[in-house]
Amino acid sequence: MKLILASASPRRAQILRGAGLSFEAVPSDVDEDPLDGESPEHCVRRLAQQKARLAAVRAAGPAIIVGADTVVVADGKILGKPCSAEDARDMLRLLSGKTHTVYTGLVLIRLPDGASRTDIEATQVTFDLMSAEEISAYVASGEPFDKAGAYGIQGRGGRYISRIEGCYFNVVGLPLARLYRHLIDLGWKPGPEPVHDSD
Repeated sequence: MKLILASASPRRAQILRGAGLSFEAVPSDVDEDPLDGESPEHCVRRLAQQKARLAAVRAAGPAIIVGADTVVVADGKILGKPCSAEDARDMLRLLSGKTHTVYTGLVLIRLPDGASRTDIEATQVTFDLMSAEEISAYVASGEPFDKAGAYGIQGRGGRYISRIEGCYFNVVGLPLARLYRHLIDLGWKPGPEPVHDSD
């Protein structure tokens, strides 16, 4: 059964490749702005569902579609991707020296029968204090601009993160263990492990 990732995210793709999962990427562009008064959990579930459904319309079965959406929540505020350098600096000032929560909504749709699974993963992330100079240098690196909360734990942003509680891969954008269990539950079977010659 084919695995289809409803995302153009290179980070989500790298998580799947690193786990040895073969997949096809089918980008699903949706408006990722939260609705007025929407909770983080509802937001990521709604957007992941929209992405999965858009990809499902364009896909041919048998396949399992995986949709995901990730937000950062600090002081009760949902932080998506920054729209400017000043927006990125504001987000990083908000995160500096505090613990925030990363939520990822996960939706799987099996084709052709439409069976589905929906889930949400939450991870606590603690930032060290960042100086104004560190924030400016990090924003100038360009890394914050396509990432929820204006940082990448797997990149330069990782140097400012002192602690996480929960799934690391969730902070990158795809809760791997939870995804794998749902894939197995929906009848997906992994391919054979590659054989490596010993020296």
